[in-house]
Amino acid sequence: MTWGKTLWLLIILKAVVLFLVLRMFFFRPAMAGKTDEEKSEYVGTQLIRN
Repeated sequence: MTWGKTLWLLIILKAVVLFLVLRMFFFRPAMAGKTDEEKSEYVGTQLIRN
């Protein structure tokens, strides 16, 4: 029973690290660095297309 808290801490730590790594490399913001006009045009074309 003494290992329970340690294992849960390890699981949570690994999950947080995995989330941060995936977010940094695979889920970059689609509209980063665009102006407000470019963002609104992009959203408009996406809504019309779908």
